[in-house]
Amino acid sequence: MHAWSVVRPGPAEGDPLRLVERPVPVPGTDELLVRVRACGVCRTDLHVTEGDLPVHRARVVPGHEVVGVVVGAGPAARDFAEGDRVGVAWLRRTDGTCAHCTRGAENLCPRSQYTGWDADGGYAEYTTVPAAFAYRLPGALPDVPAAPLLCAGIIGLRALRRTGLRPGGRLGLYGFGGSAHLCAQVALAEGATVHVLTRDPAARRLARELGAASARDATGPPPEPLDAAILFAPAGDLVPVALRALDRGGVLAIAGIHLSDIPPLRYERELFYERELRSVTANTRADGREFLALAERHGVRATTHAYPLSEAPRALRDLKADRFDGAAVLVNDLSPGRPS
Repeated sequence: MHAWSVVRPGPAEGDPLRLVERPVPVPGTDELLVRVRACGVCRTDLHVTEGDLPVHRARVVPGHEVVGVVVGAGPAARDFAEGDRVGVAWLRRTDGTCAHCTRGAENLCPRSQYTGWDADGGYAEYTTVPAAFAYRLPGALPDVPAAPLLCAGIIGLRALRRTGLRPGGRLGLYGFGGSAHLCAQVALAEGATVHVLTRDPAARRLARELGAASARDATGPPPEPLDAAILFAPAGDLVPVALRALDRGGVLAIAGIHLSDIPPLRYERELFYERELRSVTANTRADGREFLALAERHGVRATTHAYPLSEAPRALRDLKADRFDGAAVLVNDLSPGRPS
């Protein structure tokens, strides 16, 4: 098969990815073999490719928003058959026995593994996934718009839940890319007033089209105090800005896996009056199932821009340069059979 491998982490402009030929992977005992039909392009892929995250697997194949079809399985794989359409997401495996797993916080498992970081992901013709960590996808949802739901959507929901936002609350979203524009749809469906703060004019237009009450530059204040905010942009200098935008008792959740350094915080201006700062670490499978159910119920749809899988490096460069709103999705043009 053909696959994109991170030959040497570095700037996306320097082409750290190389298209290589590899054997089709053999699924492990409890794993499914999946022929990739589409794979979303996540900012975490950029962090893996550029070396913002430490190398967990040399020459890894990125990609963890995979829509594909089961074409094989290990002897202990359960609940799926050949021909089933499945989703492969970021969380790949946990130990299931640690204190975190047994209390329902498997996202904090110290032995957790991740698709496209610890194991080869979806920038390839085929990938594997433990059957217990694969998702069934709503049949009415086509492949390309389904792909971003598998990380951008799931992480956005977890970040939203981490804020503790109450029905009818005022939510600020800092940055408005693949994850934020899906999170906004859920929040709006649940009755929130959403204010979007981003430097990108195209993203501000999309926010208004989706129903945001306001959309303005991230460096200024929103039009009203916020009950909660989520920082999607990997920019630490926005943390004090977002904290100052919170009303008393407000919560700021940071959704990304990587963040530039946070400048010093002034207690009186940014944290007093019981404002809180919370991080978000990966997700649980329960988060994934909840989000997919909400997406189907509320008609949550990703704004997507399709790229051929053969042009994955261009998609990453365009993501880094903010050349599109919504999310990019790689369409497998290297294998027979096309996504819907």
